[in-house]
Order: sequence, then structure tokens, then C-alpha cells
Amino acid sequence: MLLSQSLLEEIRHEGLAVGRFRGLLYLLVGRRIERGAETVSAGMTWRDAATLLKKIRWDKEAVRELSLNPADLPPRDREKYWYVAISQADLGGAEAKTQGEGLADALRERGYKVE
Repeated sequence: MLLSQSLLEEIRHEGLAVGRFRGLLYLLVGRRIERGAETVSAGMTWRDAATLLKKIRWDKEAVRELSLNPADLPPRDREKYWYVAISQADLGGAEAKTQGEGLADALRERGYKVE
């Protein structure tokens, strides 16, 4: 999970997920991401993605991009907070795919391979 963590920190630092948080979740859960010969993410379960977002302390306000109110999500258990947000993100929808492809293009420009 260390490689996934460094990828998320890079995405956050460069602001790549701003306006495409649903796309970020789409990539984490449904796509394979590699850098060089190393697999960064092979597609995660919702639980693994939630654990990762909790671990790196992703801004909980990002759920507003999913049309969710942070106050409506579990306040004390951050992993459950992210899990519920992911479950309500409609990752199979057209918007998630569009945002995901935009983010994938940005990652490709930085040397990642997104399948």
C-alpha cells in the first residue's frame, strides 16, 4: 500500500483531484496504475481505498464533490466515513468515468501507466 500512498500524496500535492474526486475514486477502485515496472495500484476494494484515504488524512470536505454533506457521514470513524462516501459515489456512472479519464491523462503526463 506504500506505493498507493505515495501516488495519493502526489495527486493531493499537485491538486490533480480537485474537481475530479469521483474520478480519483474510480481510478483507485477500478483501474491498474503502474509507474515503471512497479504496480502502484491494481484496483482496490472500497475498504482498502477508505483505509488509504484515512491514513493520508484526505480532506473530508472532498465529499462535497460527490454531492454529499460531510455532516451526514459517520463523524468518529474516518475509515467508515470514507467507505460510506465511496459507496455513494456512483463509480459506475458516466461522470466518474469522464473524471477518471481526465485524471488518468494527467497521471500519464507524469510517467504513470493507467489501464
